Amino acid sequence: MSKASVAIIGRPNVGKSTFFNYIVGKRISIVENTPGVTRDRVYADATWRGRNFTLIDTGGIELGSTDTITVQMKNQADMAIELADVIIFLTDIKQGVTQTDKDIALMLKKSKKPIILVCNKSDSYGKVPDELYEFYNLGLGNPYEISAANAKGIGDVLDAVFEKLPPDTDENEDDTVIKVAMIGKPNVGKSSLINKILGENRLIVSDISGTTRDAIDSEFENEFGKYVFIDTAGIRRKSKVDDNLEKYSVIRSLLAIERADVCVLMLDAKEGVTAQDAKIAGEAHEAGKGIIIAVNKWDEIEKDNQTTENYKKEIYNKLSYLSYAPVIFISAKTGQRVNKLYELINEVANQNALRVATSVLNDILSEAVTIVQPPTDKGKRLKIFYMTQAGTKPPTFVVFVNSKELFHFSYERYLINQIRKEFGGLIGTPVRIIVREKGEKE
Repeated sequence: MSKASVAIIGRPNVGKSTFFNYIVGKRISIVENTPGVTRDRVYADATWRGRNFTLIDTGGIELGSTDTITVQMKNQADMAIELADVIIFLTDIKQGVTQTDKDIALMLKKSKKPIILVCNKSDSYGKVPDELYEFYNLGLGNPYEISAANAKGIGDVLDAVFEKLPPDTDENEDDTVIKVAMIGKPNVGKSSLINKILGENRLIVSDISGTTRDAIDSEFENEFGKYVFIDTAGIRRKSKVDDNLEKYSVIRSLLAIERADVCVLMLDAKEGVTAQDAKIAGEAHEAGKGIIIAVNKWDEIEKDNQTTENYKKEIYNKLSYLSYAPVIFISAKTGQRVNKLYELINEVANQNALRVATSVLNDILSEAVTIVQPPTDKGKRLKIFYMTQAGTKPPTFVVFVNSKELFHFSYERYLINQIRKEFGGLIGTPVRIIVREKGEKE
């Protein structure tokens, strides 16, 4: 299913973080904490009634304030609204409707996004409190009475969110179309590259309108195949940007990554790999997507016969978990090597969807075990009984063993390398291994 986004908006101290933390931390939502990637608590994955969405927390809005931090918090909220498919407007029933609430309500109406009005801190049960009726004056429909601290009424709010989420658009899609997300920090040339692609060698091009994900989807077909390019440009940074703005840039990329088959991580040749690049790349890696690293503005770099190899080494040094990802040096401005990108996208998409027969896998396993014996611990040796494939995108394999504790990470890495070696490296795709003890359900 496609991943929608839901933003929590409101003035300070109305309980936004308490509400966010309850949904994220309780079994109401399902949140996957993936190791290896630093995940900021400004957003989290959640599921309600079988529908996945990204929940976005924001700082409190104080309109009209000139305080630097307050202005930054307002900017964050603006970006969250821009990113959101549905907005939860959280208020404080005990304080009643304030002028700031009225101003925020007006701002949200202008966004034209679905809005759910929620009145927090209603801790009593039984009769609807009289204070609730005042919130009808905001003109946002029926307010939901909740207590985030006591979990009162949260299920009703999530039901309302579910009803307002955009339709799932993944059904009945053409399987021959490769969805390609251009990801990376702002101003690295993502839009320029898509514009260059759409402007040259095109047979069929159309813009898909109506998306609320703050990304522009462009269909494109040429002699190499059919593609949908997802542009995540839009947040532009002014000179130096605080970490908060970067958080929302990462969220935009995250939403695009969820929908993609292949992610093209674009780097600025003059800047190299930054911390924000690493964070976005980590999201694509953990999502199991095919990944290509495209170094843009290569035409602006002075080169010698070692420049390319040295640059690759620097990339893999900083992004060691992407050692499988191919690197291509391009110029969106001049079109340098852009045509080579199509074949690379096709190869990576095919590798990411690779399926291997169980008999072939176990031949590879038998040879691997013969070359390097499984590890032992306190006289007990790891035994690997067999291996089978559990899924694709990315290729995911299950190995059945006598003891999970004996299956060290180093041996897992060895088996993955043997699988890659057998299939030409599995360029551009992560490979996953799930370990089960014999007798566990597949």
